Amino acid sequence: MSQITLYLDDATQALVEQAAKAHGLSKSCWVADIIRKYAAHEWPQDCLDLAGRFADFPLCDADGTSAMAADTPRLGF
Repeated sequence: MSQITLYLDDATQALVEQAAKAHGLSKSCWVADIIRKYAAHEWPQDCLDLAGRFADFPLCDADGTSAMAADTPRLGF
Protein backbone atom coordinates (compact mmCIF):
# COMPACT_ATOMS: atom_id res chain seq x y z
CA MET A 1 0.00 0.00 0.00
CA SER A 2 1.37 3.41 -0.90
CA GLN A 3 1.24 6.59 1.12
CA ILE A 4 0.64 10.18 0.07
CA THR A 5 0.97 13.46 1.89
CA LEU A 6 -1.83 16.00 1.68
CA TYR A 7 -1.49 19.61 2.75
CA LEU A 8 -4.87 20.83 3.99
CA ASP A 9 -5.92 24.08 5.57
CA ASP A 10 -7.44 23.82 9.04
CA ALA A 11 -11.04 24.10 7.84
CA THR A 12 -10.59 21.32 5.25
CA GLN A 13 -8.83 19.12 7.79
CA ALA A 14 -11.78 19.58 10.15
CA LEU A 15 -14.19 18.58 7.37
CA VAL A 16 -12.21 15.41 6.67
CA GLU A 17 -12.17 14.51 10.36
CA GLN A 18 -15.91 15.15 10.77
CA ALA A 19 -16.88 13.22 7.64
CA ALA A 20 -14.67 10.25 8.47
CA LYS A 21 -16.06 10.09 12.00
CA ALA A 22 -19.65 10.40 10.75
CA HIS A 23 -19.08 7.46 8.37
CA GLY A 24 -17.28 5.39 10.99
CA LEU A 25 -14.08 5.31 8.94
CA SER A 26 -10.49 6.29 9.43
CA LYS A 27 -9.44 9.45 7.63
CA SER A 28 -7.36 7.37 5.21
CA CYS A 29 -10.29 5.09 4.33
CA TRP A 30 -12.66 8.02 3.93
CA VAL A 31 -10.28 9.88 1.61
CA ALA A 32 -9.64 6.70 -0.41
CA ASP A 33 -13.41 6.17 -0.82
CA ILE A 34 -13.85 9.76 -2.03
CA ILE A 35 -11.00 9.37 -4.52
CA ARG A 36 -12.50 6.13 -5.87
CA LYS A 37 -15.91 7.77 -6.16
CA TYR A 38 -14.80 10.95 -7.94
CA ALA A 39 -11.84 9.69 -9.95
CA ALA A 40 -13.75 6.83 -11.57
CA HIS A 41 -14.33 7.10 -15.29
CA GLU A 42 -17.74 5.49 -15.13
CA TRP A 43 -21.26 6.81 -14.75
CA PRO A 44 -22.82 5.96 -11.37
CA GLN A 45 -25.37 3.14 -11.56
CA ASP A 46 -28.23 5.44 -10.53
CA CYS A 47 -27.47 7.61 -13.61
CA LEU A 48 -27.23 4.58 -15.89
CA ASP A 49 -30.60 3.39 -14.58
CA LEU A 50 -32.17 6.58 -15.98
CA ALA A 51 -31.21 5.74 -19.58
CA GLY A 52 -34.34 5.49 -21.73
CA ARG A 53 -36.70 6.57 -18.96
CA PHE A 54 -37.70 9.81 -20.67
CA ALA A 55 -39.55 8.84 -23.84
CA ASP A 56 -40.28 12.47 -24.75
CA PHE A 57 -36.70 13.71 -24.27
CA PRO A 58 -35.86 15.55 -27.54
CA LEU A 59 -32.47 14.22 -28.59
CA CYS A 60 -33.24 14.65 -32.30
CA ASP A 61 -36.11 15.46 -34.64
CA ALA A 62 -37.83 12.89 -36.85
CA ASP A 63 -35.44 13.72 -39.72
CA GLY A 64 -32.44 12.88 -37.51
CA THR A 65 -31.24 16.44 -37.01
CA SER A 66 -30.58 17.85 -33.58
CA ALA A 67 -33.68 19.06 -31.77
CA MET A 68 -31.60 21.47 -29.70
CA ALA A 69 -31.70 25.10 -30.70
CA ALA A 70 -28.52 26.38 -32.34
CA ASP A 71 -27.89 28.74 -29.42
CA THR A 72 -28.31 26.05 -26.75
CA PRO A 73 -25.16 25.74 -24.64
CA ARG A 74 -23.45 22.39 -25.06
CA LEU A 75 -20.98 20.62 -22.85
CA GLY A 76 -17.44 20.68 -24.18
CA PHE A 77 -16.57 16.98 -23.91
